Amino acid sequence: MNHAEFLTACRDLLGRDHVLEAATDTSAYLTDQRKRYVGNALAVLRPADAAQTAALVRLCVAHGVPMVPQGGNTGLAGGATPDASGRQVVISLRRLDRIRQVDADNMTLTAEAGCLLANVQAAAAAVERLFPLSLAAEGSCTIGGNLATNAGGTAVLRYGNARELCLGLEVVTPQGELWDGLRGLRKDNTGYDLRDLFIGAEGTLGLITAATLKVFAQPAARMTALAALDSPADALALLNLAQRMAGPLLTGFELMSDFCLKLVATVFEQQRYPFSQPYAQAVLLELSDNESEAHARDLLERVLNDAIEQGIVRDAVVASNLAQSNALWHLRESIPLAQSATGLNIKHDIAVPVSQVPAFIAATDPIVQRIAPGARMVTFGHLGDGNLHYNVMAPEGVDPAAFLKQFQAPVTSAVHDSVHAHRGTISAEHGLGQFKREAAAAYKSPVELSLMRAIKTALDPLGLMNPGKVLPD
Repeated sequence: MNHAEFLTACRDLLGRDHVLEAATDTSAYLTDQRKRYVGNALAVLRPADAAQTAALVRLCVAHGVPMVPQGGNTGLAGGATPDASGRQVVISLRRLDRIRQVDADNMTLTAEAGCLLANVQAAAAAVERLFPLSLAAEGSCTIGGNLATNAGGTAVLRYGNARELCLGLEVVTPQGELWDGLRGLRKDNTGYDLRDLFIGAEGTLGLITAATLKVFAQPAARMTALAALDSPADALALLNLAQRMAGPLLTGFELMSDFCLKLVATVFEQQRYPFSQPYAQAVLLELSDNESEAHARDLLERVLNDAIEQGIVRDAVVASNLAQSNALWHLRESIPLAQSATGLNIKHDIAVPVSQVPAFIAATDPIVQRIAPGARMVTFGHLGDGNLHYNVMAPEGVDPAAFLKQFQAPVTSAVHDSVHAHRGTISAEHGLGQFKREAAAAYKSPVELSLMRAIKTALDPLGLMNPGKVLPD
């Protein structure tokens, strides 16, 4: 490969300003969000549109240059970080940031891959529609990255993952061909569902350049409450009760241990502990109602009253206005920030069947304590879809870095074994990237791995599309 010839061709195609080579220009693209991986790149390339992206991929193929696609670079598994060889290029899709179409009658919105999630939400809101995907990073993550990792977030219980919110894709193949699958159809039974191949593939099968997304009617009201409970089993009972009484109006159901709430209140003094006394668990639940605020409030209060009468809920705080609702959600969203402020943690993004969440916690907590006595459990997440952020902090007074070095491998292995025993997955919404590719392979059957490799080989026979990610070597 002639690097100089290749880079000259890139400048001719993209313009000199969009071929970044100096370290001062590329550094932000070469480190992952958690600063776990730092790579090196031949260049960072910034195409302007889908046609230019396709031409760029053809150029990379002609010169044998491996490609690492990147959106907002907010991923948590190193999926958008190049390796250290300096042979790979980062293809940043941030310039593909147009909302191409909003079809309010068809309840769809077509956005390019580099659109910020917050801007997609705003474009839907401008026509009184809702795009429900919601993440803590929505002000910086892009819709292409959301789809490449099949992002989840806080509304999966009602609306599903990114996969369920996507009707069609535009994709540049590993050969540099442009597939236009931007059909806003709910029904299309004309063969293999190519769209689902690319969603969740983390750029290993092609580059998503645009997507046609589902939007929904804006709810007339949202009501939020924080309920205190004695155990994860009670939280599951509350979930069953709320689903029975509220049905699809239940849009959020977040589990948080008492330690999570205390950690937030300790790190962020402006955030108060929400209850008059401690309880083992708390659940943040939200109803979205298309009728009225009064109807939503009455329904939420009836759910909580029934739960209190049945001995499921011990105490509850109901938000009386938007500011209070935001404050309750801020408690939940501040847990990862509080963890970061206290130092390195052993983190797990796992999922088990919803019915198995209490059993998983009850079985796994003692295992972790036997391995790392005194470790503090930071357990929170989306109970409504079975996804837990099952994180482990160093004991009080123990250096977090030293704790991580000593215990990360045995603790993670034990947690993953327990997840597997409970018929779960070791990556629920963050993807595999380079961080979990080997671990995931250990729990997949030979048949499953063979099928995945066959798909990769068929679509990307040269292995140039985000190599070293998802599949083990």
